[in-house]
Amino acid sequence: MEKTSDVLTKKQILVATEETLRRFGIAKTSVTDVAKVLGVSHGSIYRHFNSKAELLEGVTEKWLNEKIIAPLSKVSLDSSLTGAALLKRYIQTLVELKHYHARDDEEMFQMYTRVTEQRADFIEQHIDHIVKQLADIITRESITSDQPAQLARTLFHATARFHHPAHAYEWKNPKIDQEFSDVWALLEHGIS
Repeated sequence: MEKTSDVLTKKQILVATEETLRRFGIAKTSVTDVAKVLGVSHGSIYRHFNSKAELLEGVTEKWLNEKIIAPLSKVSLDSSLTGAALLKRYIQTLVELKHYHARDDEEMFQMYTRVTEQRADFIEQHIDHIVKQLADIITRESITSDQPAQLARTLFHATARFHHPAHAYEWKNPKIDQEFSDVWALLEHGIS
């Protein structure tokens, strides 16, 4: 029995799309596949999302919020660390999360990578959220900076090799953790 689009929610569509992406991969997933999982016509999906690209952006946003932003938000509020140690833990968590998902959640990471390549403006919102959290840490922890937001963005970009999906092929290098430590030591020296 087909569900009606009146009871079909965006959240249900996003969950079904994520399931379908994990099952078939990004290249083979179609809106029709998602509709089949939900037991609706593909037109019902298009009532909520104008295109497959918009649907993938919605899934990417959901995935980023759940798998990257939520854990980072917890780290940003960690009261057991202070100063540069909290900044390092935040960036290190970002790096660890991206490496984990590139390795153990390949289909969703590929989808995220594709959206990153196609919609720089969309991903810039994600980056802005991370930069805001970093700037909040800088301000709250009284790390000396006349421009916390600029320092936060600089730290983000200085460590991009370790968390940007374009560099995922480099993350398999056994020296990557030491290279991050070396870069962070230089950045921390500059912050001090």
